[in-house]
Amino acid sequence: MFRFEDPIYLYALALIPLLLVLRFLLIRQQKRRLRKFGDRDLVRQLMPDVSRFRPLVKFSLLLTALALLIVMIARPQFGTKINREKRTGIETIIALDISNSMLAEDVAPSRLDRSKMMVENLVDHFTNDKIGLIVFAGDAFIQLPITSDYVSAKMFLSSISPSMIATQGTDIAKAITMASNSFTQQEGVGKAIIVITDGEDHEGRVMEAATEAKEKGMRVYVLGVGSPKGAPIPIGNGDYMKDNTGQTVMTGLNEEMCRQIAQAGGGAYIHVENNSNAQDQLDQELDKLAKKEIESTVYSDYDEQFQAVGILALLLIIIEICILDIKNPMLRNVSLFRRNQKAASVLLLLLLPLAVQAQSDRQLVRQGNKQYRAGNYAEAEVSYRKAVEKNPRNAQALYNLGNALMGQRKDSAAAAQFDNAAKLETNPIRKSQAYHNIGVLLQGQKQYAQAIEAYKESLRNNPADDETRYNLEVCKRQQKNQQQDQQNQQNQDKKNDKDKKDQQKDKQDQQKQNQDKKDQQQKQQQQQKQQMSRENAEQMLNAAMQEEKQTQERMKKAMQQSQKRRLEKNW
Repeated sequence: MFRFEDPIYLYALALIPLLLVLRFLLIRQQKRRLRKFGDRDLVRQLMPDVSRFRPLVKFSLLLTALALLIVMIARPQFGTKINREKRTGIETIIALDISNSMLAEDVAPSRLDRSKMMVENLVDHFTNDKIGLIVFAGDAFIQLPITSDYVSAKMFLSSISPSMIATQGTDIAKAITMASNSFTQQEGVGKAIIVITDGEDHEGRVMEAATEAKEKGMRVYVLGVGSPKGAPIPIGNGDYMKDNTGQTVMTGLNEEMCRQIAQAGGGAYIHVENNSNAQDQLDQELDKLAKKEIESTVYSDYDEQFQAVGILALLLIIIEICILDIKNPMLRNVSLFRRNQKAASVLLLLLLPLAVQAQSDRQLVRQGNKQYRAGNYAEAEVSYRKAVEKNPRNAQALYNLGNALMGQRKDSAAAAQFDNAAKLETNPIRKSQAYHNIGVLLQGQKQYAQAIEAYKESLRNNPADDETRYNLEVCKRQQKNQQQDQQNQQNQDKKNDKDKKDQQKDKQDQQKQNQDKKDQQQKQQQQQKQQMSRENAEQMLNAAMQEEKQTQERMKKAMQQSQKRRLEKNW
């Protein structure tokens, strides 16, 4: 099968007829000038060394070489046809916890890095299986749809970090539900959901999600990463994450919950430590699953044929250089024009490999653009990432990658790609668009100060962008409202603190009054001890104790009704 990898460059062949017309016009003008000197035959006799056919041959050789160079840039290829292969394997979707608690270092080098290493080793062991990847924290999204492309799986795995999800926490139920809906519709094949987490579920409903997955014929395996004793979460600069009360967060592995999830999902729980036991145990569990023929689309590699075309073009250029315009080469030296021509040809040959190499990332960008326009944002992301891998300085690929990520609501990752594109972009309009998109993402996350700076940078590059100017004004208004809300909240907190102090003071006064009353009662009891009977003394004592108990209950109830600040978990 023959094809051109970059057929768009074949449009440059339209230069050939244009050059032919230009050559024809130049020859006519030359003949018209020669007629002014006198008789045509006489002028020829005065120029015995001039050849009528050599210039035509040289022009034809150059024109043919140019056509071959255009064909070479279009990258002609030969290869086998695209076919579908049937392989025997299973389908596996990995749900990877990327909450901040996975940054704890009780497992070397960290819980998240250890999990990535396990997934990479698992992919290396796969041969005929399909794999998908889901990342989750307080939210969940599909990082890689189920596929047999292990190279893409590793590429996506390396870019995973907690910053990809703005909503922190741990919602295991949502990850399991999303994974159970992401398998193919093929029946009879073993399907496994591998949840890699530290077991700190903050949302609930995880047992129900695991049970539903089991009822659909899937197995839920849980890899518990970390130590049950707990560990702090590093945030850089030698400091650790703290909660709203200022206490250092200690995150520990909830093994009991992990076991319950695995049991509800019909799978197994595996504790991940600083050894390979967990990896071996997981491989053994997956080998137990039923394997069936899985139909996979396999794209064969096409062999590049531009080398042969380039050699032919080079030979034509060499022949053209060797052919002189005059008939007798012994009587004329090589002119200055011909030396320039030779140097230009050598320079062109040196630049051709760079031009051919540069096509691959642009082709991937065009492929990603088609997928993006069709709404296939995940597939477009794969194409753009491959383009960036081939040419990390391709600003267009980085910008389009940011758009694909934004289409999948991966806001943090999209903002990072837009920032990279803006740093590399030289066109002020495209740079303005990158900063505009960064502002939109930050504004959606209510980071108004950073969004305002992004919008201002966008307007510096394109002052005529009315949409950016409008967004800037809206963002400023939202920032002002946010500051007012924060001020109101601070005032409310101060009021609550004052009320709390007043309640504590009232409690102390009440306790003092109760103590005084109790002391007075004890004094009266001592004075009347000789006059009271045993039964009367006990009745008075019980009454005093009952009154004290009621007072304590009223104080406790009043304290419970005071406003308390709910601790929001950010790990």
